[in-house]
Amino acid sequence: MATAIKVVFGLLTFVTIGMIIGALFQLAFIYRLEDSSGTSLPSSRKMQQTQANSYLPLSTGISSWANDKEASLLRLGLVKPEVISWSPRIIVLHNFLSMEECDYLRAVALPRLQVSTVVDTKTGKGVRSEVRTSSGMFLHPDERKYPLIEAIEKRISVYSQVPVENGELIQVLRYERDQFYRPHHDYFSDSFNVKRGGQRVATMLMYLSDNVEGGETYFPMAGSGECSCGGKMVSGMSVKPLKGDAVLFWSMGLDGQPDPRSVHGGCEVLSGQKWSATKWMRQKAI
Repeated sequence: MATAIKVVFGLLTFVTIGMIIGALFQLAFIYRLEDSSGTSLPSSRKMQQTQANSYLPLSTGISSWANDKEASLLRLGLVKPEVISWSPRIIVLHNFLSMEECDYLRAVALPRLQVSTVVDTKTGKGVRSEVRTSSGMFLHPDERKYPLIEAIEKRISVYSQVPVENGELIQVLRYERDQFYRPHHDYFSDSFNVKRGGQRVATMLMYLSDNVEGGETYFPMAGSGECSCGGKMVSGMSVKPLKGDAVLFWSMGLDGQPDPRSVHGGCEVLSGQKWSATKWMRQKAI
């Protein structure tokens, strides 16, 4: 019995140390990107919202990579990370996608949209629900081989520090006026989905459209102030959908356990259409 306890304790210690080292690597990677962009990032989300339109490519940050295909694929010098919360861990990646990439994903998805579903905790299958009123579709596995999709998936892997093979298929979503997604967790609470690839570790949410009123991504357990969500002021933190921006957040804590504070939702769209693309990442290869 004592030996078994020691083995379990050792494994837990190993996992915890691994998660901490991973987080430190992510932090170092983010700081390196900040330095390479040649500009400092805003210290608050409020400042980001007021200055979002000023995030333009800096010639000094791009010129050194002008002939580097890998740097171009990763959009180094263009993507500007902003940590907005450490608990839960949330990073806004400004200019993560190009305008052409956003338009391409929307064009591919439009003729294939269907009513969105949620995961049934008893069966692990997708079912329709009033908590989610959008329409969406998943890219086909063969489409992951397309150069543009391959580039986006590699970029997601590098910025999240999660291997490409651990990622689910990209899902493209459209929220029209009055549509929303009630607060929820991305990690699984059923035993079916974790059998293939393990638990969800992190989520990359990419915005594909502009001119949207409302439709914020809302984190009710992040921050200590108030934010706008679908035209209402609520407690927590929200991210305004801006075309090309992305939100990276972790569903698991450094202890390797699901993080309840990662609860989030899509606020009601007041006008326009909110298009987004979501990539969920697992513990193991799928």
